[in-house]
Amino acid sequence: MTIEELKKHSKIKYEGPKSKNELAFKFYNPEEVINGKTMKEHLKFAMSYWHTLCAEGTDPFGQPTSDKKFGGKTALEIYKNKAEFGFLFMDLLDLEYFCFHDVDMAPEGKNLKESFENFDIMVSYIKELQKKYNKKLLWGTANNFTNKMFMTGAATSPNADVFAIAAAKIKKAIDATYELGGTGYVFWGGREGYETLLNTKMDVELNNLATMLKISRDYGRKIGFKGDFYIEPKPKEPTKHQYDFDSATTIGFLRKNDLLKDFRLNIEANHATLAGHTFQHEIATARIEGVFGSIDANEGDLLLGWDTDQFPFNVYDATLCMYEVLKAGGFTDGGLNFDAKTRRPSNTVEDLLLAYIHGMDTYALGLRKAVELIEDERLDNFKENRYQSFNTEFGQKILNNKITLEELTEHALKNQEPDVKSGKQEYLEMIVNQILFRG
Repeated sequence: MTIEELKKHSKIKYEGPKSKNELAFKFYNPEEVINGKTMKEHLKFAMSYWHTLCAEGTDPFGQPTSDKKFGGKTALEIYKNKAEFGFLFMDLLDLEYFCFHDVDMAPEGKNLKESFENFDIMVSYIKELQKKYNKKLLWGTANNFTNKMFMTGAATSPNADVFAIAAAKIKKAIDATYELGGTGYVFWGGREGYETLLNTKMDVELNNLATMLKISRDYGRKIGFKGDFYIEPKPKEPTKHQYDFDSATTIGFLRKNDLLKDFRLNIEANHATLAGHTFQHEIATARIEGVFGSIDANEGDLLLGWDTDQFPFNVYDATLCMYEVLKAGGFTDGGLNFDAKTRRPSNTVEDLLLAYIHGMDTYALGLRKAVELIEDERLDNFKENRYQSFNTEFGQKILNNKITLEELTEHALKNQEPDVKSGKQEYLEMIVNQILFRG
């Protein structure tokens, strides 16, 4: 891939659902106003720096299928070319945001000091590109999982020196996030877990993980970072027992360690299904607990048992995702980051553009249909009717925890044959289909 190849393409425009121009949006019309906000404001799409500019199509069994040096020769030249390509790419797609790991943006040096020096050079370079192209940082993070020193964790490493290096990398990434105007900082615990309790002090690791989150939060606030800190739940791969398994587990950990005030969840679709949940379930859990923050938009192949990070195609999932996002009041500091990569044989510049067009259209269609589902009101009305017994004086006492076990027993003896109505799941699924596929 080269910058010259990308420059051959024009800006991607909205042409509507009947268009057969593959390099045009069919459903994403960025300036169209829906419920008082433009689609662009609703969706807040972001480019993933790592998959888009770094992933070369390798897998455990195969070599790279695309060249992401973008014509560069030296290490810094390669990374400057990555940045140039990335910002031009965002400009063509009218993507307003991007997200990064530290090692995505700058080459690692012979030691931590040299890596930091390279990172400083690239942060300054990217800051200039932000001004040139008018682009914003959604969130940043540190890659504390690839280097072999993190093979048994970063914040949860059994080695205190590794813990310190992880902390230093987090500090540097928070500094960069703040300097580049990011509104979020993500902790992705890729190796924060364990393989076996035969060699693990779980209590020590959980304590140290909480310590890392607290001191990182404190440092961020000290330097003036006012955005959200995010935890990204992930159930497995590479670690068998992840401490951030799913939304509920992560919320419990945050609550126990008094971190809910500053932390929200960054929820990934593929991680949800790996945890045995639906994507909608994970977002709804975060919404109900008041910690919904941001989304990594992708999907997995349900026939495979790992994190395939495919561009989103499933309109059902996108619709029910956006249904929950709208119910949560929409995004504030977060957005929809395409933590997705093209399939290994899709290795051209055009494939990369098509993948983003496809993903953006999928979520635009999901937004449109989610709004229609809410405006239709049948789903909400059905749920209200199903739970109407809790609107009675008796039901309100249960909801407000103003009833005793004795009172419940007395009520039960008087009402031994309750009328439990049908859940009508098939009817509700029919409504979803009707909304999705009506003209």
